[in-house]
Amino acid sequence: MGNGEQITHEEQMIMKGQSRAIILAFLILSVAAGCAKHQEARAPVVPVLTAAVEKKTIPIEVKAIGNVEPYLTVTVLSQVDGTLQQAHFKEGEDVRRGQRLFTIDPRPFIESVRQAEAALLQDKKQLEFYEAQAKRYTFLVEKGAVDKNTAEQNQTLASTQAEKVKNDKAQLENARLKLQYCYIHAEIDGRAGTYLTNAGTSIKTNDTKLVVLNQIMPIYVTFSVPEKDLPNIKKYSEHEKLKVSAYPPGFAKDAREGELSFIDNAVNTQTGMIKLKAVFANKDKYLWPGQFLNVVMTLAMEPDALLVPVSAVQVSQQGQYVFVVKGDMTVETRLVKVAREAGEELVIESGVNAGETVVTDGQLKLKPGFKVSVKKPGDGSDNATAAKGPQEKK
Repeated sequence: MGNGEQITHEEQMIMKGQSRAIILAFLILSVAAGCAKHQEARAPVVPVLTAAVEKKTIPIEVKAIGNVEPYLTVTVLSQVDGTLQQAHFKEGEDVRRGQRLFTIDPRPFIESVRQAEAALLQDKKQLEFYEAQAKRYTFLVEKGAVDKNTAEQNQTLASTQAEKVKNDKAQLENARLKLQYCYIHAEIDGRAGTYLTNAGTSIKTNDTKLVVLNQIMPIYVTFSVPEKDLPNIKKYSEHEKLKVSAYPPGFAKDAREGELSFIDNAVNTQTGMIKLKAVFANKDKYLWPGQFLNVVMTLAMEPDALLVPVSAVQVSQQGQYVFVVKGDMTVETRLVKVAREAGEELVIESGVNAGETVVTDGQLKLKPGFKVSVKKPGDGSDNATAAKGPQEKK
């Protein structure tokens, strides 16, 4: 009986201990849950800017720095010695092909023409006399009035004089040609530079530079690209002319359109670059020789490319990544593979899908699992209104 009561008492003590342990565990769990709820309630909602991952058709482009070059450059020289008498254009003026540019003092050359004409006239008269003599002596030989030797001598004199007349004609043509060279005309349509020689200066044949003419309609833009781009350039240029746009830095809205016209026949082994040229109509003379330009060459159009803003992609030790906003307004990190830039956007090969929302501003305050709210662009406050979910494309 006593033993039975002893067992019952021990059982009661065990049951009381177990009850106390259960109650204590419940209290600990309740406190922990309350703390977690309180901590979750106090966790900040990070205001961010977001953008949707878009699928677009975009151009495949090659970018470079280019330099404007004249379509043609002509350095005007004199073809005769003489004194520069007059310039018939103004510095920096547009000139047309065939327009007179300079006059070299023609008086010495006019005199040379007159002398050549006089010599030719005199020798022609002498030739007429010798030819008449040769004809007469030929007749007399046939009649037996003179010997054959005398007739041959007169025939030789006539032949010699004929050669002299022929030479006189050449001298006259040369004198007239030099007189023409006194009047220097433009060989191309172009823009004249500064005078390189002033009136009154003695100039020498093919030595004294008078002016430089640059043809700027059309005009070239020369640029170099890495040799790694050459296979694609050759591939796409086989089927059609590649479009090239060019503009001064900061003036992208004023870009001018041209076409690729030249691929150099060798890669520069020192730089690994290859030289290209594009031709532009330049009817408004917007492009100017010597100018440095930003050049964008379009190779083809790529359909269904995934695009995110440049500001969305961050860099870590693991690689490039983005913060993706999930349906419950928390974020997760996603490693991405960037193919290339496309203006202010990046082409993504893998890591995100079209329609997903990525963070474009506020990443420094984020960690995976943080809750975010979407603020309006330009709103710098942290009291942004929490959105109900990721931004939808409108």
